[in-house]
Amino acid sequence: MIETEGVAKLRTAIRERGRVEGTLLKVDDFLNHRVEPELLQAVGASLAAAHTGSVVDLVLTAEASGIPPALETARVLGVPLIYAKKYPRDGSIRPAFVREVSSPTKGVEYRVEVAHRVLPPRHRVLVVDDFLSRGRTAEALGEIVVEAQCELTGFGFVIEKAFMDGRRRLERHGWTVRSLAVISSLDGGEVEMQDSPAGTMSRGAQADPG
Repeated sequence: MIETEGVAKLRTAIRERGRVEGTLLKVDDFLNHRVEPELLQAVGASLAAAHTGSVVDLVLTAEASGIPPALETARVLGVPLIYAKKYPRDGSIRPAFVREVSSPTKGVEYRVEVAHRVLPPRHRVLVVDDFLSRGRTAEALGEIVVEAQCELTGFGFVIEKAFMDGRRRLERHGWTVRSLAVISSLDGGEVEMQDSPAGTMSRGAQADPG
């Protein structure tokens, strides 16, 4: 079952304080720039509750906006958090699992890296992030988990844009996707959300700023 308090608080915050700019939903007043601890605690509890059927050893996210919800989720689950570091694309070689990601939204390309020593094999890893849209960063994190010879238990997102192709990108790998709030449309500057959060917790959903 989903932790309904976190979902309800999140949906209220999105409706009352989210801003629509084109195809972007801006939640930087409460989620990923200015961060409200009480809301994030509820969100973390909801994401953890959504994965109670899985045994999780580590939570993995990418800096920087994924860190607050991932940290709260890890705290509730009682496991460590790893955040992948982002670097400009270059020729540097470090002892790390590396993927290169392009972000059409931000118009940049960057490297996502997780040091070998912090992600040893045979751990069960839950990937958490604030947004799922096109899913490129999330896919990169999933590939890193697989390369590290760990088990990917699933993905948990705070907000998903169902009109983007992120869920499809992840599900084609056979990965499980769960989201707390699923945005079905931003047309006309209006936020439309799926009514039933429980429906977002099934296998296979979408959104991310990368």
